[in-house]
Amino acid sequence: MAKWLVKTEPSDYSIDDLQIERVTPWNGIRNFQARNFIRDQMSVGDEVFIYHSSCTKVGVAGIGRVVSDKYADKDQFDSGSKYYDQKAKRDDPKWFVVDIEFVAKASTLYPLKMMKQAAELQDFALFKQSRLSVMPVTQEQWQHIFNKIQ
Repeated sequence: MAKWLVKTEPSDYSIDDLQIERVTPWNGIRNFQARNFIRDQMSVGDEVFIYHSSCTKVGVAGIGRVVSDKYADKDQFDSGSKYYDQKAKRDDPKWFVVDIEFVAKASTLYPLKMMKQAAELQDFALFKQSRLSVMPVTQEQWQHIFNKIQ
């Protein structure tokens, strides 16, 4: 099973929202590299860190699990949605989602500032492609972060 980090702005959707809803489509991804990870590599059973960004407390806030195969993001076809894409075709969608299930809320948020100081995370994709909203996490990185949020 692969490991991932997915970003969300808690003012839009937080780990608390996921905890209440239990399962949600991880929608609104409009970056081609992030889309490719969802479309080509994410699988049912993969674990994900839920990362809060663009807020006062930036960092890993919890854990989720992929519980569906990829499918077309319906918002790309909805002209009233902020995620509408007029170039997307129903028979050839551009954007995809997976459903993510709540697993656990971090007992303590692991802040970005502390993550950047960790030798174990020196090569973390988060620091190299800070605007990417879906990114792979190595097993070693996963274990380090997991231990910090328990």
